[in-house]
Amino acid sequence: MPIRITLDDVLARKGMKAKQLAALIGVSQTHLSLFRSGKVRGVRFSTLSKLCAVLECEPGDLIKYDHDPADLLAGDEE
Repeated sequence: MPIRITLDDVLARKGMKAKQLAALIGVSQTHLSLFRSGKVRGVRFSTLSKLCAVLECEPGDLIKYDHDPADLLAGDEE
């Protein structure tokens, strides 16, 4: 999938552990782990906002897109 979650990179730069982040934004460690691994189908904007506020970053620092021309050919899967 061309969408990559880069939260671990941001956590490393900030010197923060995922457990600490989960507590600060009010989500379970399991939920955060699923997001970090890219195994979620979506994320609430409110959660994304909390992540950005705590980590002092932009949404684009947490989520990256690797261009794939096949994305233009694929049907809507949702």
